Amino acid sequence: MTLARFVTRNLWRNKRRSILTVLSLAFPFLLLALMVIIWRSFYIDQWTAGGALRLVTRHRISFFEPMPSYYREKIRSVPGVVHVVPLDRFDGLYKDQKSKNRFPQIGTDPGEFLDVYHEEYEISPEQVAAWRQDPAGAIVNSELAKGLGWKLGDRIVIQGVKFPLDIELNLRGIFKSPTSIPVMFFNWNYVETKIRRGKNEIFLVQADSPEHVGQIAAAVDDLFRNSPAPTRTEAEKAFDLDLVAEFGNVKAFILSISLAVVFASLLVSATSIAMSIRERTREVAVLRSLGFMPRTILALFVAESVLLCVAGWLLASLAAYGLMYSATHSGGPLAALLKIKVLTLAVSLPVAVVVGLLSALLPAFRMSHMNIVQGLRHIG
Repeated sequence: MTLARFVTRNLWRNKRRSILTVLSLAFPFLLLALMVIIWRSFYIDQWTAGGALRLVTRHRISFFEPMPSYYREKIRSVPGVVHVVPLDRFDGLYKDQKSKNRFPQIGTDPGEFLDVYHEEYEISPEQVAAWRQDPAGAIVNSELAKGLGWKLGDRIVIQGVKFPLDIELNLRGIFKSPTSIPVMFFNWNYVETKIRRGKNEIFLVQADSPEHVGQIAAAVDDLFRNSPAPTRTEAEKAFDLDLVAEFGNVKAFILSISLAVVFASLLVSATSIAMSIRERTREVAVLRSLGFMPRTILALFVAESVLLCVAGWLLASLAAYGLMYSATHSGGPLAALLKIKVLTLAVSLPVAVVVGLLSALLPAFRMSHMNIVQGLRHIG
């Protein structure tokens, strides 16, 4: 019998305990995998292909405080600015409050919006032209159209909640995007001509190169520093992270959860391995009497512990992949931010190996160096 086969046979000698241990380890490793995915998606990866060129200008005081519409042309005059697009939330109601009928309705400028997102949004030129020509036109992403059974030419009525009017829109385009978040874009002039607010909530700015993004942000904010509505301009990703920060200190939350996960997995693994080692006191004494070196016995127990932890990690990784896949295709508010990468899941594998090593090292060392006579006399 080889040493590898010896380890695997001992690993499953008590199948119930081994299975329960793997399941117990899978849960903390699942949490760890989710925390790593969220950390990388939020703070490391670039969320969209053209995101490095885009900035967001908003009111310095609040996300929800609008700015005068004439800011748009002033921002356009800043050197390095290619496009400036207004974005306004209508926050209306489609049919009822059911979750499938709730989606953002964003008012914008059809003549310029798709020029900013031409790398991310796939839509036919004919549909783009139809949207731009229809003052009541709208476009939606393919996931939303599929979920609600919409097709080109449909009449869509959105009841006003935030604004005192209902809007009747014609579906002129269906686009595909890197994310599956359901969203509708329509011509904001349709609303503006009726309420004449003369304000916009956000201006999306596209720079001519990533090197000019910082200069443009500073120049735009300097333009309105002493105005009644001062602005805050930042990279698109930084703006999205500010929205995430509204939920609290996400970084501290992720770090605290990760530390708790490592401690819990170490506790579970150490308890199970220590019990398994104690049960084999006489067996270890017999192995020693047959000439097995202490370091060989130590390696056998450590290998067994590491295999248990890796099995738990593998089960957790499969579950994490399934959960993230569901989340990114659910159309929820974080669907646009989360990304699944196999390499990200592999980041927690070294943690599983270290947990297995630490769990078995001390009890296995003691057992491998015990007195052979006392081991043979052990009853338990």
